[in-house]
Amino acid sequence: MSSAADPAPRAPLADALQVTEEQWRERLTPEEFAVLRQAGTERPNVGEYTDTTTAGEYHCRACDALLFTSAEKFPSHCGWPSFFDPADSDAVVLREDVSLGMRRVEVLCANCHSHLGHVFEGEGYPTPTDQRYCINSISLRLTPKD
Repeated sequence: MSSAADPAPRAPLADALQVTEEQWRERLTPEEFAVLRQAGTERPNVGEYTDTTTAGEYHCRACDALLFTSAEKFPSHCGWPSFFDPADSDAVVLREDVSLGMRRVEVLCANCHSHLGHVFEGEGYPTPTDQRYCINSISLRLTPKD
């Protein structure tokens, strides 16, 4: 698993949708690949950003596109980092997911279509949107605010 000692984010991959599966395997660790490219889920309460309160920006670990900021992050105590909104409405793509026999809404990076997690509504969190973007830490890279 990658750690806070990761290199600084690179510029977003302009042609991220053209990257082959083999190239993603070279770019990502096996754990990152399993979540980002195969829609896996990391175990709850193990991710490096689950309880992080550091101010900054959260980028896609696969392509480095800006996804969320610490201003939208909130403590949901669900086991994964939670955000009430993306940094920009065009930062993510939402798609129906019925993979576990139930209807959920999958969250994908708009730039590279990597799996980030799921978004849930109506859970009663005191946030401006009443949404919880439940995102795998391993899908993100935090760039702390200077």
